[in-house]
Amino acid sequence: MTVLQHPAPATGSRRSRRGSLPRAVAPWAFVAPAAVFFTLFLLLPIAYALWLSFRGYRVSGGGAFGRRVEGFVGLENYTSALSDPEFLAGLGRVLIYGCISIPLVLGFALLFALLLDTPAVRARSFSRTAIFMPYAVPGVIATLLWGFMYLPSTSPINYIATRLGASPLDFLSTPFLYFSMANIALWSGVGFNMIVIYTSLRSIPTEIYEAARIDGATERQIALRIKVPLVAPALVLTGLFSVIGTFQLYSEPATLRPFTSTISSTWVPLMKIYQEAFDNDNLGGAAAASVVLAVGTLLLSTVVLRFFQRTTFGGER
Repeated sequence: MTVLQHPAPATGSRRSRRGSLPRAVAPWAFVAPAAVFFTLFLLLPIAYALWLSFRGYRVSGGGAFGRRVEGFVGLENYTSALSDPEFLAGLGRVLIYGCISIPLVLGFALLFALLLDTPAVRARSFSRTAIFMPYAVPGVIATLLWGFMYLPSTSPINYIATRLGASPLDFLSTPFLYFSMANIALWSGVGFNMIVIYTSLRSIPTEIYEAARIDGATERQIALRIKVPLVAPALVLTGLFSVIGTFQLYSEPATLRPFTSTISSTWVPLMKIYQEAFDNDNLGGAAAASVVLAVGTLLLSTVVLRFFQRTTFGGER
């Protein structure tokens, strides 16, 4: 007697297909919230700013009955931004400020990181926290604190100088204003950059230092010839962040403006952009100036990155 056996239903394959579908969707589900926020709060504002930069107001009709009509103006806003003397002067002031603040911030950050990485240093945790603490203070509050220290009537430095018979200094005048703002950046920015460089130092194997000490190298030689070259990627990263942050200078001059007449309402590019957008109701011109500033920051950052890439890494990509 022949018994016919029917094939069992492929329940396992169906289950595997059902199980593979959530596995394929899971990565996209995790990425979706970040992608949505990235699109809503970065890509769409950039696209809207680009769209606004090509639009502006023109007077339609003649005589007393003419009215402002918004429309496409082409490259007129970009031409106005690139030929605006106040905007170009603000760019020049930002470059001067950057040439003073960036070397000081990175230099002191590297110095403190090397000192904290020295084996003989004491109170390492307290020193690291104390150096990082000013970074936690908001920029506006830090600028207000230093602003009152810069004022001749409230400055303790001028009080001590007067008691010693010296003439008081006007820290918010033209020669000293750049250094006064750079000092605020130095006070608040050294801690963050120091942490980045110090973290890079702690990732270096200690066997390299031990081999150098066996060969007779001093701590100064180890710092200059071993540690500094090995933390070059961290220096490039902090330098790039500093360049980008320099072109975003706004809160310091805007906060110090009531303290002195030296700082105008268009002292830096972002103050000029703010004035065009909210005081002059010229959103198209403000958007075009923002695009010019962003492109300039991108180009300068690329030049700085390529320069350090060639000098530090020998042109490796």
